[in-house]
Amino acid sequence: MSKPAITTQLVHAGERRPLPVGLPVANPIYTTATYTYDSMAEIDKIFAGDAPDYIYSRNGNPTVAALEEAMTVIEDGTAAFAYSSGMAALHAALFACELSPGAIVLASADLYGASFELLYKIFGIFGVKTVTADFSDINALREKVAQIKPRVLLAETISNPLLKICDIEACAEIAHEVGARLIVDNTFATPFLCQPLKFGADFAVHSATKYLGGHTDAMGGVVVAGEELDRPALIGVMKLVGGVLSVWEAHQILRGIKTLALRIERQCANANCLAEYLSNHQKVETVFYPGLNSSAEAKVIRRVLREPFGGALVSIKLIENTREAAFRFMDALNLCVRATSLGDVFTSVSHPAISSHRELSPAKRANLGISDGLVRISVGIEDAADIIADIEQALFK
Repeated sequence: MSKPAITTQLVHAGERRPLPVGLPVANPIYTTATYTYDSMAEIDKIFAGDAPDYIYSRNGNPTVAALEEAMTVIEDGTAAFAYSSGMAALHAALFACELSPGAIVLASADLYGASFELLYKIFGIFGVKTVTADFSDINALREKVAQIKPRVLLAETISNPLLKICDIEACAEIAHEVGARLIVDNTFATPFLCQPLKFGADFAVHSATKYLGGHTDAMGGVVVAGEELDRPALIGVMKLVGGVLSVWEAHQILRGIKTLALRIERQCANANCLAEYLSNHQKVETVFYPGLNSSAEAKVIRRVLREPFGGALVSIKLIENTREAAFRFMDALNLCVRATSLGDVFTSVSHPAISSHRELSPAKRANLGISDGLVRISVGIEDAADIIADIEQALFK
């Protein structure tokens, strides 16, 4: 064949080089959307599923697969699947539970607000009913499950924003007694503090945007399944709905996971210091922090979370329990960042009533204990004394 024209060379020069003999120490970023093979016979086998490999990055990508493998290991699961956001991951987990018209989802009453929106506005359209319950009252929960026979129980390891701890083992037992599946959103705890599948949960779900990535520069979600039988449904929703994770985000999140233990240890230690400091503060009515106010909850914490940690979030209800007081306090902060998410290396604050639970009616928020004077603090890795000093001065503004 004669030498190609310059226009052809511009297209093909340098492409499809053979892989190096040496194994890269860092996982490569595979930006390709599609793949080529030496023959059509090979491509036929890949499409048929007779030979495991990659076809199209909506179906799978080596960089994303590396993140999925890491999540499978650290959550002690069977398989993990990465999606474009935490909400896409939760949607996939619910989809895998085969929710048909008339099925019931029993959800913890104080879930993240968008989780309720997903249940009501998306699954509700197709005839799936959502019922709520207080998952901290195990006896009442068992009675409720026996009565309504739900298809799914949905809870958070550490609830948003009141930071209640879920007794995952008890909830899994209750769910399985009636043939239901248990989905646990493990975002706030991370696999370092808790591995829900070990306690009997069927799925662990993460917004990887938070602690897994940890640096507020990547958005993604992950579902980790406890059983191999859920693999087809979780892959299927990825292919057909298309909420796939970008390779760049996968790389950032995988890199963040490598320092997860170091960050969480420091953040939990700082959060504990802050919670204790604020527990008798003249400007604070209530401090919400796992184990701080309840000996019964402390026993659950010792079973569920890695000792001696209670998580890296602290929520406070101000004495002046108004939106104006909360805004005044938050506006006066200098070090702590007014942010719309959490789990980063810096300390940030948010106002649940106008953000995560904005769509709930004022009456519903009040019933849950999410008042206008409630502020959620995502504690970072700064020096604890600096965090406390900034919050102290802002409380007196």
